[in-house]
Amino acid sequence: MFDIGFSEIVLIAVVALVVLGPERLPKAARTMGLLFGRLQRYVNEVKADISREMELDELRKLQSEMQGAARDLQRTVENAASDVATGVRNVERQLNEAGADTVATATPEPAASPVAASIAPVAAGPATVPTAAAVPPEPPRQAALPGFEKI
Repeated sequence: MFDIGFSEIVLIAVVALVVLGPERLPKAARTMGLLFGRLQRYVNEVKADISREMELDELRKLQSEMQGAARDLQRTVENAASDVATGVRNVERQLNEAGADTVATATPEPAASPVAASIAPVAAGPATVPTAAAVPPEPPRQAALPGFEKI
């Protein structure tokens, strides 16, 4: 803080002894020590406040950078989502157009209604009863674990 050497401190002590006298010198030294301690505490508090403010400013800058990055990421995701949605709509439109073209070019066959088709085998009589070949086979069962045969 101050550049005071030992010889300068001795000179100040001798002058203080001459000016104040031996009776008041210890009380003055104690008071000077208390004031110097308060001054040191005040300087340390100011330094701590300044460093806290500097850290707070750095954190605010970091926060604003992170918010900007989050906004950029959100915009990027929104743009990608809109691009995907546009692509899906285009593919859907193309599929609908292709399906409409296929339906328009196909020649419709005269067919009975689905209800009439399901009633026709019943009306034909017992000769048209579905056979076992029409029923899909049951899938093979997996081997049971030991101790779980009864389940």
